[in-house]
Amino acid sequence: MIKNPHFIAELKYRSTEQGGRKTPAASGYRPQVKFDFEEMQTSGNQKFIGTELVYPGEIVIAEITVLSPQLFEGKLEIGMEFEFREGPRVIGTGKIMEVANKTLERKKAST
Repeated sequence: MIKNPHFIAELKYRSTEQGGRKTPAASGYRPQVKFDFEEMQTSGNQKFIGTELVYPGEIVIAEITVLSPQLFEGKLEIGMEFEFREGPRVIGTGKIMEVANKTLERKKAST
């Protein structure tokens, strides 16, 4: 059962020729999620919005729920980019559109 999503992102799946998957991904797919600011990567459940399947080379909007949200507390913001992977292979990139779990949101510096 999927919990409340941690963030909403636009996902760009690489084509097979670019090193992406050879088969489509189904909603509920859980590749590893990797941000530049963190050495660790964690599993990220992708619940697609408006479709059940995404083919290599396609773009989709998805709710992302990560396995280890504590890695990202106070670090995420709209527009931040990340990779999603199958092992060491990058199969796509994502861009955060909304941080749904506010404990993960980067706090703005007060002026």
